[in-house]
Amino acid sequence: MIQSDASKRLLPWLVAVGFFMESLDTTILNTAVPAIAQALQVPPLSMKAVLASYTLSLAVFIPISGWMANRFGTRRVFASAIGIFTFGSFLCGISNDIHLLVACRVLQGCGGAMMLPVGRLTMVRAFAKSELISAMSFVAIPGLIGPMLGPIIGGLIVGYFHWRLIFFVNIPIGLFGLYMVYRHLPNYREEINYPLDIVGLVLFGSGISLLSYVLEVFGDHTLSGREIVGLLAISSVLLATYGLNTVRTAHPLLRLGLLRIRSFRVAASGNMFTRLGIGGIPFLLPLLYQVGLGFTAIQSGLLIMPQALAAMSLKLTMPRILRRFGYRRVLISNTVIVGAMIMLFSTIGAGTPVWLIVLMAFGFGFLTSLQYTSMNTLAYADVNEEQASGASTIASTIQQLAVSFGVASASLAAAFFIPDPLRANAPQMIQGIHSALLVLGGLTIVSTIVFKQLRDADGAAVSRHKAELPAA
Repeated sequence: MIQSDASKRLLPWLVAVGFFMESLDTTILNTAVPAIAQALQVPPLSMKAVLASYTLSLAVFIPISGWMANRFGTRRVFASAIGIFTFGSFLCGISNDIHLLVACRVLQGCGGAMMLPVGRLTMVRAFAKSELISAMSFVAIPGLIGPMLGPIIGGLIVGYFHWRLIFFVNIPIGLFGLYMVYRHLPNYREEINYPLDIVGLVLFGSGISLLSYVLEVFGDHTLSGREIVGLLAISSVLLATYGLNTVRTAHPLLRLGLLRIRSFRVAASGNMFTRLGIGGIPFLLPLLYQVGLGFTAIQSGLLIMPQALAAMSLKLTMPRILRRFGYRRVLISNTVIVGAMIMLFSTIGAGTPVWLIVLMAFGFGFLTSLQYTSMNTLAYADVNEEQASGASTIASTIQQLAVSFGVASASLAAAFFIPDPLRANAPQMIQGIHSALLVLGGLTIVSTIVFKQLRDADGAAVSRHKAELPAA
């Protein structure tokens, strides 16, 4: 346990080191997608494999993070994750082929897979539920510095240096993080740990990997309809077999029984379906700005930067919003508004004033940050300390799956409306991306159905919403 108030105040900053590295890496890479695609001589839409492979790797390896933390301790696992992520970044920086780059991104994902859930698990065990929203919001503030700096740093690197530096910037951050984590992060560890569900890991990992591959190649039209259906059937069988394995295994990889808790189930499923629409926006907007509208990488980064700035500057107001309105009303209304905002991005064209794009980005940044904070903290509202590790594992797995599928769905929608991206001119690219944004916005609005399962008092232990007080 944490021994002093000073150590407790320092904990969010330590956890944020890992979040900062991941968010900085992703946002820098999004801005540099067109430049890297040109350097590697591949179509820009093919770069989705570089983005999706990382998030897919997270989803495959996150399920063992809870077991690893319980077995070896949170400090050792978190430090190892930073080390692997840093080494993977170095390998990405020296890659000269898209296939090698994808493989190195998978290695990065192996390290990143331990950062998010182990960091959350440490926070859940260190803070009371009534402190969780403020603590996690505080964690997100330094973590959001990454998205704020990422687009502009990515634009500067692409504009004035070499794209390989995008990955090398992680190295000094990783070394500093290793030092701080080993010195200050608490080492929570279970006295009794259960055997790793290896069969479940193989079934789940192979099923999810195959499903993501099908989504990727379907967008490229490289397989026939019969082959795609066959691969989908194999993936479904693998995942269904995993489901049966969880029933027969005393200690499964993912404790799906936690989904019987309504607040956790809604938070997890909401994370999945909402991010299917939101998750692809960081991939589409740089393409719209650079390939469609002809902005430079630096200009594109500056246009995306207000999203992170809004999320960071308004983060401390979010606990008040949840306390005032409760999870149900916030998630239902905010999801609809986020979907409408995504659709609004489809109006951006050559004649759109820059100030209006900046204003839209600022609003979108605040709304998405409120959405993510609400879903992430709701997941732990009715989970006890014994269930915290399993809940963190499931929530993080679903979140990263949704991000991976979000990139795939965005690319799929764009590929549908831009059938020949190699020969498409700027107006065709703009029109195709606009149509994809409309689809993703509609998908986000439809996901509101998930949050209607909530009751007014759900999550009150975390938000301290007045609905938790029973009538006299």
